[in-house]
Amino acid sequence: MKALGEARNRQGRILGKMESLGFELQDEAVLSTLTLDVLKSSEIEGEILSMDQVRSSIARKLGLDVAGMVPSDRNVEGIVEMMLDATQKFSEPLSKDRLCAWHAALFPTGRSHLSKITVGDYRKDATGPMQVVSGPMGKEKVHFQAPNSNRLEGEMSQFLQWYEEENELDLVLKAGIAHLWFVTLHPFDDGNGRIARAITDMTLARSDKSEKRFYSLSAQIRLEIKQYYEQLEGTQKGDLDVTDWILWFLQCLSHSLSATEAILSKTLFKAEFWRHHSSAFLHERQLKMINKLLDGFEGNLTSSKWAKINHCSQDTALRDIQDLMDKNILQKHLSGGRSTRYSLRLKLE
Repeated sequence: MKALGEARNRQGRILGKMESLGFELQDEAVLSTLTLDVLKSSEIEGEILSMDQVRSSIARKLGLDVAGMVPSDRNVEGIVEMMLDATQKFSEPLSKDRLCAWHAALFPTGRSHLSKITVGDYRKDATGPMQVVSGPMGKEKVHFQAPNSNRLEGEMSQFLQWYEEENELDLVLKAGIAHLWFVTLHPFDDGNGRIARAITDMTLARSDKSEKRFYSLSAQIRLEIKQYYEQLEGTQKGDLDVTDWILWFLQCLSHSLSATEAILSKTLFKAEFWRHHSSAFLHERQLKMINKLLDGFEGNLTSSKWAKINHCSQDTALRDIQDLMDKNILQKHLSGGRSTRYSLRLKLE
């Protein structure tokens, strides 16, 4: 299959480039990728997480020493624990107990938003069959109805047996089929999409033979979310011919591998930036803000934002910023008064 060959070729090139980097750069790339993966997998389900919390949680659990770490909420800790268990322990068997532990980690309060759900076990369908529905009340459109709950034990046992015992299928193809099969069974009251993507990442880690994640399929799915749901619905409502789904999955994977080139460039620039400024004396507030800018600061940096983020006065913020401009680390974009914007000098001289 041409699409599989292209995806595998790109996969190999990315892994080769990343493995040629030093350990510190690899760790930085892994941290960026896993952070993106967790953020985007949650965003697909409409849950917006704090990037700082996710990044800090991953760094702590991986034992990475990074600047500006913050405490993380329980829901953030839960999805990070699931993702790391899937990717760092990719060779361990996938079982019902493991899936249920992931589910419990996703819903530490026993609720999905305000609704109480079955946590750490397959759904019971107490309020009727599991359906994926859209549209206003009275005009709902049923996109998909999952198998009844009384079939789940048998269906999931068959899925898990296939997942662990099917060894002839290419692992990239297996990742796509496992994703489709799991979301079609929809075994839990909520969280099925996030768990399906964790299973996919686990399978791709097996295909890479590495716990180091350098590309995020979830981030690419988020960009192609309309096609993602269209492909799922079309396959689930059809005769379960998975060809179109697999072709789309391979294309999406290839796109995610291409996007990794940008992450690699960013990681290399960050390393070169710190090497270039290694002799500069910087205090904690400055290190924190520079790392935020290097990691992708949202919006424009102003002295007011600096003061708010660092819990310091406006005068202190201006002194911090002026010091960084004197050291050729920051540059000013004149717009007058408190609206003056600042950014990193990207040209290292």
